[in-house]
Amino acid sequence: MFGFLQGFAYGLFLSCLPWFLIGMLDPRLAVPTEPPTRWRAILRYWFGVPFVAFVLWLTSLWGGFSPSFLGWLTGLGALAVAVPAERWWHRLTRRRAHRRRRAITEAENRRARAEAERDAREAGLAELDPSRPPADADPVVHALCRAKQMLLDSERTDLAAQADRLYTRYRRVLDVLADKFDAREITFERSRAMVGQVGLSAADNLSAMGALAAGVVGIDTAYVRRRLAERSSRQVANERDALQQRLDLVADTERRLAELSAHNETAMTTLDNAVVVMSRVDTGRPQADVATDEALADLKRFMDKAERYGHTH
Repeated sequence: MFGFLQGFAYGLFLSCLPWFLIGMLDPRLAVPTEPPTRWRAILRYWFGVPFVAFVLWLTSLWGGFSPSFLGWLTGLGALAVAVPAERWWHRLTRRRAHRRRRAITEAENRRARAEAERDAREAGLAELDPSRPPADADPVVHALCRAKQMLLDSERTDLAAQADRLYTRYRRVLDVLADKFDAREITFERSRAMVGQVGLSAADNLSAMGALAAGVVGIDTAYVRRRLAERSSRQVANERDALQQRLDLVADTERRLAELSAHNETAMTTLDNAVVVMSRVDTGRPQADVATDEALADLKRFMDKAERYGHTH
């Protein structure tokens, strides 16, 4: 053992010179750390590795002077194995550190985004970004995002703003529920389910509005009205009828959009009523169940109306 260690120390010491020369010519070949510079090569192969070899040689003298040929060969090739292995280890460490930093950054971004969304809701300014749903988005919020994107694609930003208003009220109701009730209570589950149904009904209306708006997005009403206003003698009756049919189609679509929009306004009023009623609830008093049942009754009445409304359209 001591003979092998002694031969290894001799071989390691002799290999320092060629690796030092390689480091002087091209530090990237001999220095596995970043950045690979000549100063690092000097410190490594003129001081660091020779000192290690010297310590190993002193240690091996305990067994006398008997260096082995196998140890000498191993020492000569040690750096040829150690440099690539150390380079691989540093790369692996850097990748792990990079992934860890990225995960921390993403977590901080999600936390900051959730706090900003919560602050926006508290200020009444919550706005949905369809391409980046909120961090705590549930199926209702995802449905609102999809519906808003459909309306934006149909160039109806005026109607798309309704998704933001619905989202603000929906989150406000959920915040009040979470504040007033324990998530394990039956009342919380009933209320959450009804609020979710109201939100999904409103999201369905918005999706229907997006589909309707997409159907007439290509009709240029200004051009149609200008052509009808010309009343040129060269216009044939068929052309005037076709132009008028386009206007009638747009008018009918706008009427149906107004009906759906009005139904969503009813949904928002229902959610506002639920917020007001549940905000007054003192869960430590006997009257709490009465107030909660009143809010649930409002939600139930809206859902019944929404179901009848859906059957008639």
